[in-house]
Amino acid sequence: MKKEYAIFGLITAVVLVGIIGFSYQQDSGPGKLDGFAQCLKEKGATFYGAFWCPHCQAQKKLFGRSAKLLPYVECSTPNGRDQLPVCKDKKINGYPTWEFADGTREGGEVPLAKLAEKTSCLIPVEEGTK
Repeated sequence: MKKEYAIFGLITAVVLVGIIGFSYQQDSGPGKLDGFAQCLKEKGATFYGAFWCPHCQAQKKLFGRSAKLLPYVECSTPNGRDQLPVCKDKKINGYPTWEFADGTREGGEVPLAKLAEKTSCLIPVEEGTK
């Protein structure tokens, strides 16, 4: 009986290591929109959001692995009940809010094409759609 538990434990450990390794490989490495996200930052765009905001999560999802490079500012306090001073000072009233170098703002989930238009950043064309 102990031998079966040991074998089961070993198999479980191997499967978990495989899953973790695969997940790490999927999350590491460059994203398709890395250059676009970096350009947004270079052009002075800022994305204000809150960790609990579903629209902010959807906005980040548009960028896939490249979301980590976005010029993102967290506005929520850790308990989710108040706004941090950086966002109060900027008078951020809703999430997500994008602010651009010219002082204009776009609220809600902003399409990539609109972000490109506002910043003159180029969205990479995927292979096969050229």
